[in-house]
Amino acid sequence: MRRRPIHGKRQHERGAALVELALVLTLLLTLFSGMVELGRAIYQYETLTKSARDAARYLSQYSALDPNYPLSTAKCLAVYGTTDCSGTALAPGLTTANVVVCDQSDSSGCPGGTFANYNVYDANNNSSSGTIEEAINLVEVKITGYNYSPIQSFFQFTGVTFGDIAVVMRQS
Repeated sequence: MRRRPIHGKRQHERGAALVELALVLTLLLTLFSGMVELGRAIYQYETLTKSARDAARYLSQYSALDPNYPLSTAKCLAVYGTTDCSGTALAPGLTTANVVVCDQSDSSGCPGGTFANYNVYDANNNSSSGTIEEAINLVEVKITGYNYSPIQSFFQFTGVTFGDIAVVMRQS
């Protein structure tokens, strides 16, 4: 008994494989672009954290009551990475308006914080039941209202506003 070749069925399977490849490839490309976007968002968040830390470290060397207090210079440092506001912003869309500095002279942008004469307690687990060792001044640099904009705007996704990124350091 002779068998007939089934050429028609093989050609039909080739078409099905092509459709399956198109469906799976679309899904994989969507997942890959999502991973890239998430990685980029984390990278920008870490960039903003480092820039706020650098600005707070810079301001911690000065007293907020100093007449030459470099407030605008610190804001430039947080946004551009330089003290003279030259170059491009460290993150797209970041401006000096996103940077809030709170210290002993002005804490209006940081409600609920104590920045002047902050009590530091002795080695008794830093509890307030111990004796006050000294009172220090603090400075906080906060990046607020930064809107992350994605590379691709899939599914009408236009962006995410990061939460406040704040760094507090002891001030001279």
